[in-house]
This record gives sequence, C-alpha cells and structure tokens, in this order.
Amino acid sequence: MSEELSNLRRDETMTSLQIAEITGKQHKDVLEAIRKMEPAWEAIRGRKFPLTFRMTKLPNGAERKDPLYVLTKTECLYVATKFNDEARAKLVIRWEELERERQAGGFRVPQNLAEALRLAADQAERAEAQQRQIEAMKPKALFADAVATSDRSCLVAELAKILQQNGVNIGQNRLFAWLREHGYLGTRGEYYNQPTQRAMGMGLFEIKKTSITKPDGSVLVTTTTKVTGKGQIYFVNKVMSGMREPK
Repeated sequence: MSEELSNLRRDETMTSLQIAEITGKQHKDVLEAIRKMEPAWEAIRGRKFPLTFRMTKLPNGAERKDPLYVLTKTECLYVATKFNDEARAKLVIRWEELERERQAGGFRVPQNLAEALRLAADQAERAEAQQRQIEAMKPKALFADAVATSDRSCLVAELAKILQQNGVNIGQNRLFAWLREHGYLGTRGEYYNQPTQRAMGMGLFEIKKTSITKPDGSVLVTTTTKVTGKGQIYFVNKVMSGMREPK
C-alpha cells in the first residue's frame, strides 16, 4: 500500500468489499468496475488504485487469495460513476455518515441490528489488521508481505535482485547454479534451467513460451523460466530462515 494511503485514517478509506455490501452489488462486479476505471485514473493521477489481498479459508482447509482494493472517498465516488443511480446514492450517503461519525469523535451508537453487526465486524477487522501489522514486523515476513500483494511472476535474474535487497550477496548465475544444485531446475539437455517436475508441482515456477518467426518462414519457440509469487516467497524465506547461501 502506498505511503500516501497509509497516512490516512481507516475511516477515510473503504474497501471494495465494503462498497459491494453498501451498494448491494456483487464484489466481482465492483472489482470489474474498479479495473475499468483504473487506466484513466492512473493516466491523471500517476498511480493505480491500491490493491491488497484477503485470505479466505476453504472447507477443505486450503486458503484462497482474493483481491481487495482500498479506496479513498474521491476514488470511491469516481468509481461509482459506473454504478446505477441507486447504488451511487447509497455510497454517497454512507460517506456522509462516516464524515458525521468522524466529526462526532469517530463513534455513534448503532441504531439497528445491521449497524451493530457492522460495528462488530469493523472492530474485528481492526483487531485483525493490528495483528497483521505485528506479524509484518517480523523479518521473515517483510518480503512475503510485499509479494502477497501481487501475483506477478519474475525472472530468475529479478529474484536474484530481490535476494540482494534482502541482504543476500548473489547474482543471476550463482542463483541459477543453486537452483540446479538443489533440484529446482534441470541440469542437462533441453531441460537445462527449466523447472523440474517437483518444482512445478510445488507451484514455484511457470513456463512462458514465445514463438518467433524467422525471415525464412520457420518458427523458433523460446522457453523462459519465471518464478511465481509463491516461488519468490518460498526461496527468499529459505535463505532468510538460515538455509546456506548459494555458492
């Protein structure tokens, strides 16, 4: 999250999920509206809308990472131009309520069950956010917190730079060698520097294939190994948790 946004109080921002609850829309529809409005906003303001993720526990015990935008009042009302009149009015009214509450000291007695439940949910979310902040202070979590906000894969060379930023003295060639030595990348033939079956099964890498048409009409297919967001967290944590540094 940007420094500009982190300096705002919580009651000066609203998540895309809260927008969905207030307007009666599906969260996926709110996300779609935000994404459609983002390019023009970025062109004018020079930055995208702040994006984070929330973890949802699934019945089978696994966790799902869902996108969650955190918008200021101005950003909310800008996105609301994509909504119908009723949804837009609900959002405007809610922002007016928040401003009155802030002027009154940030608290008002719930007037009905729905408001009481919302207050309880807000308090629980605030406590959870505080706990996340405490966890984020731990050295091992610093990188994971940053990568968790993005699902972008990176090249091995970029991963080497990330490791350097976290205090590990290593370059691209040494990192490739370490990955091969520890069974994450192939060591010979056409599979040289390509992810092993084990590494792919762990979700640490992805393969990008690019087709290049030569002047003679033949097609050359190149293969690029990229480290997933999960892989970036995995490898940095391995180094930061005390595993020996690549030679």
